[in-house]
Amino acid sequence: MEKAEPEAPHVLILPIPAQGHLKPMLKLAELLSYASFQITFLNTEYFHHTFLSSIDIHAFSRRFPKFQFVTIPDGIPPDSPRPGKGRPPTCIIADGIMSSAAVAAGEEFGIPVLAFRTYSACCTWTYFHLSNLIEGGEVPLPDKDMDKLVTCIPGLENVLRHRDLPSFCRLEKADDHLLYDFFIAQASAMRRASALILNTFEQLETPFISKLASIFSKIYTIGPLHCLSNVDDPTALASTKSIFWQEEKGCLTWLDSHPSKSVVFVSFGSVVTFTLDQMLEFWHGLVNSGKPFLWVIRSNAIIGEDDPRKILEDLKDNTKGKGSIVSWAPQEEVLAHPAVGAFLTHSGWNSTLESIYAGVPMICWPLFVDQYVNSRCVSHVWRVGFDMKDSCHRSIVEKMVRDVIEMKNEEIMKSMEEISKQAQESVKESGPSYCNLDKMIQDIMSVNLENINRRD
Repeated sequence: MEKAEPEAPHVLILPIPAQGHLKPMLKLAELLSYASFQITFLNTEYFHHTFLSSIDIHAFSRRFPKFQFVTIPDGIPPDSPRPGKGRPPTCIIADGIMSSAAVAAGEEFGIPVLAFRTYSACCTWTYFHLSNLIEGGEVPLPDKDMDKLVTCIPGLENVLRHRDLPSFCRLEKADDHLLYDFFIAQASAMRRASALILNTFEQLETPFISKLASIFSKIYTIGPLHCLSNVDDPTALASTKSIFWQEEKGCLTWLDSHPSKSVVFVSFGSVVTFTLDQMLEFWHGLVNSGKPFLWVIRSNAIIGEDDPRKILEDLKDNTKGKGSIVSWAPQEEVLAHPAVGAFLTHSGWNSTLESIYAGVPMICWPLFVDQYVNSRCVSHVWRVGFDMKDSCHRSIVEKMVRDVIEMKNEEIMKSMEEISKQAQESVKESGPSYCNLDKMIQDIMSVNLENINRRD
């Protein structure tokens, strides 16, 4: 009698419900599903309903027959089908920010946990040394010299300044540690994970990946994840482009009418908000540069105003002939468009990787958590853009836009060309990230086989 094929690995995915975290984790879940894994993706009711409104769920289900979503807090109805009901996960892939809960659960039930850091390797290394900053007296910030170099993080002594530390490090007093302590606790728990997954590529962050190898016996660098594919038809992996916002595809036609590398693409992500004064500084800087711009301004991005929609409509009217304003754009397609020559960004890690892959130099205006570290790496480690953190004065915006579009900085252009090529090579078949994904799949399959043999 012919021996039956062993049952496929079952992977439980635990993301954080924010687009910057959900997008890479959902992409990884799709890639594992294509490897015939059974996937359980745990998400919130809000995200689930938003996701359903942005895709053809029937087509998604046909494409990924072993992929199920489980929602919290109330779960799925008792009469809903549960593929693989009763089967424990082979492993858990958890967002690094959920390390405490995920690792504790994994240890209790004997399930390996792979920590997926949706940040850069550099930022991940920084998080592992947050306690050093307190012990070394660098946090809370001892003085107002924000350009003072950080001395307590190995390998970053001559790179990061106080203003480049994650946003929650800007403590005013010693007992203001709630968020700070949370991230220290997650980093501590993450050390007990079986492996670390990073959405980066080896050539970009070799020094920090090597340092992290002193903590983790297994590290899978599988980025840039947005363009990694283990299938013959990459267009089949198209569900994770945008999760929360409806894309205005017409902006691509607008770009078609502009010369090569002439347009500034402006987008501050799915969460960042700004005041009217800040928005007007950006607008005047962009207009004064004389360069055409495509600017994404979400309907909820302007804070502190009674009628932000009216303000936005007026801004759109005044922008005609100078640029275009949309509520959301297909960012990967925009960055790949030949007309785009610069990216004014909040320095979220997904946006940074997408810009690097597309070869578009960046102008960075970070506001939250890891964005401060990313922008410093962009400007002073990889040298593929400018860092304008803590200021958005129109004169600075104008100068940086002109410098990038007019290609006044040859070092930035040369560095971006080289790093972009490395990013593209890394995700090709036989490239490092492609091979690391395959290695992770094989390792999970080995764990699954061990579980089956143990049961038998």
